[in-house]
Amino acid sequence: MKVFDYTEIPAQKAEEGASSVTVRWLITKDTGAPHFAMRLFEMGVSGYSPYHEHDWEHEVFILEGEGIVRSEQGDHPFKPGTVVFIPPNEKHQFRNTGKTPVRFLCLIPYKT
Repeated sequence: MKVFDYTEIPAQKAEEGASSVTVRWLITKDTGAPHFAMRLFEMGVSGYSPYHEHDWEHEVFILEGEGIVRSEQGDHPFKPGTVVFIPPNEKHQFRNTGKTPVRFLCLIPYKT
């Protein structure tokens, strides 16, 4: 078992195409998790992730803030407590439309 404070993990700038977004890789293979990674995203006011897709699913839990998650089916609002499942190869984007930062946990499987 490993127990630690999330602030021990440095925040990194999110991928290209994102604005005002950082990510902390909280649980990884280095932590001893062989199948999934847990990430904490922090998105500033008016921040957004790139509109993108990939071969793996996402499981997301919104902790703080309000915004929309964009998909090919349209925009879906989120707030604290919202759960989002994004299947593989579905285009998506998170946008902070609120007046405070957005924080969410995102779990992904390791690529096989």
